[in-house]
Parts: sequence; C-alpha cells; structure tokens
Amino acid sequence: MHHTITVQCPWCFEIMEVWIDPDTRGKTVRDCEVCCRPWELTISRDEQGRAQVVVRRGN
Repeated sequence: MHHTITVQCPWCFEIMEVWIDPDTRGKTVRDCEVCCRPWELTISRDEQGRAQVVVRRGN
C-alpha cells in the first residue's frame, strides 16, 4: 500500500502528488515531473504513522 502526499516543487512551484511507501522515513531525492530539477524530500512520521514531508531544492 502506498500513500499520496501533495507537495509543491521548490523550483517551478507546480503542485503535484507524490507516492511514498508507508514505511519510508529519512531523506530521498526525486526529480520534478514538470521541470526535471531535483528535490530533497525529508520524510518523518508521527505516532499514528502519518507522514510529514518537507521539500527542498536538491543539488
């Protein structure tokens, strides 16, 4: 089972949904589907397992 999170690209500001695995935590890098620039996603979880995602510009 996957979860969908709505995020905004820090480069082109497009709003889109990304899929994350329910067990994923930590940092990962993905490319924007619109402008192809890299994002750094930091994923943490609360006590109920809900994802908290911070999106920053990647290198």
